[in-house]
Amino acid sequence: MSETLAELVRGLAAGRFSSVELVDACLAAIGRHRDLNAFITVDAGAARAAAADADRLRAGGGQAPLLGVPFAHKDIFCTAGVRTTCGSRMLADFVAPYDATVVEKLRAQGAVMLGKTNMDEFAMGSSNETSHFGAVRNPWDPARVPGGSSGGSAAAVAAGLVPAATGTDTGGSIRQPAAFCGITGLKPSYGRVSRYGMIAFASSLDQAGPMARSAEDCAYLLAAMAGFDERDSTSHARPVDDYVGGLAGDLKGLRVGVVREHFGAGLDAAIGAATHAALAELERLGATLVDVSLPNSAMSLPCYYVLAPAEASSNLARYDGVRYGYRARDYRDLEDMYKKTRGQGFGAEVKRRIMVGTYALSAGYYDAYYLKALKLRRLVADDFARAFAHCDVIAGPTAPTTAFALGAKSDDPVSMYMNDIYTIPVNLAGLPALSMPAGFVEGLPVGLQLTGSYMDEARLLRVAHRYQQATDWHRRLPPLS
Repeated sequence: MSETLAELVRGLAAGRFSSVELVDACLAAIGRHRDLNAFITVDAGAARAAAADADRLRAGGGQAPLLGVPFAHKDIFCTAGVRTTCGSRMLADFVAPYDATVVEKLRAQGAVMLGKTNMDEFAMGSSNETSHFGAVRNPWDPARVPGGSSGGSAAAVAAGLVPAATGTDTGGSIRQPAAFCGITGLKPSYGRVSRYGMIAFASSLDQAGPMARSAEDCAYLLAAMAGFDERDSTSHARPVDDYVGGLAGDLKGLRVGVVREHFGAGLDAAIGAATHAALAELERLGATLVDVSLPNSAMSLPCYYVLAPAEASSNLARYDGVRYGYRARDYRDLEDMYKKTRGQGFGAEVKRRIMVGTYALSAGYYDAYYLKALKLRRLVADDFARAFAHCDVIAGPTAPTTAFALGAKSDDPVSMYMNDIYTIPVNLAGLPALSMPAGFVEGLPVGLQLTGSYMDEARLLRVAHRYQQATDWHRRLPPLS
């Protein structure tokens, strides 16, 4: 499927095709490209039934923007009656008794869920290789990773299996796979989208967001997903902006901050050149480039890999084999059951982060690691505040390299973590950011990251939309057979 979500919205409204036809086309594409391993669960029967309901509602005058549009959820959102695995053996057979708020909201719009996409186990990874259900493959080169942890969603959209999907972003897990797969992905401000029913990795960092071909697509999805939720204590009560209506307008007078620290050592030269070309296009469209500095951004990586594992070690303590999820079969006593369940149920990367987090929170090390990381997080946020005094948005590369080969970094966790060097600071500050296609290097997509001030998603989407009106990078499709 080469059409964007926005084009499908307009096509359904005009009666050019039905929701049933769209769902059947998507299911056929999913079947043809099982080798990508983008889905963990496909719910074809329920999807066809929902599509038929959507067609009847539209025939009766239903006008919800997403009515009848097919999409997929990252397998981290609880879905009543459909298993939610989080890419882990620990939850391989878990069926949630309720829907996450994001699931509720999209269902209320009449959007049709086709299934649940593959992901790094408990959203811990930058390559989608840690999933209990196997690695996802990049549609542009199946020998390469799609990025993580929302790699299944990114690959499914890039390959045309679905027009859009949900993702989650703790340190770059929407934006980095969006860059690797050549799609548009938005990480909203912390608190803009409810986390209720979204299985937690690091509660002060996790945020749900849309993944699709274009900024216009993401605007439609965010409009449906965003809003206050009394069941989520971190949800923000600020009214939701008109994201779709706000796309109109030019870039005259827009000040684009270019972070000097993001163009130094570690950035692939070809990606740097593609990023500068994208910045020049923004300038041609009327924006002004402004030099800004984020002096503490280099320290974001160690800061994140203290805070996120610390929160994960607490959140994942609930998976003990007692209440729900996987339980070891043979054990001597309760303590042995705990140990074997967690030893067998969690993969290597999850165990690594639990151990790091538990160490950072332990007596004697809390002040030395966790408390210092909290202080550094404040400095990172202050850097952004100072930068936004001189610019309206910040632009730069999403990732330092293009998609790397499967297995290339599996034995080098630090090298793997470095892929999030440009995305992590945004999560620490709780700001919105998106990645959009901005060129190719040796046939692989390159992403441009735009970061906005708190709750300024509408401006980010407008800038990206104007750029995509002037370029066609987001229209390029992978050479699938």
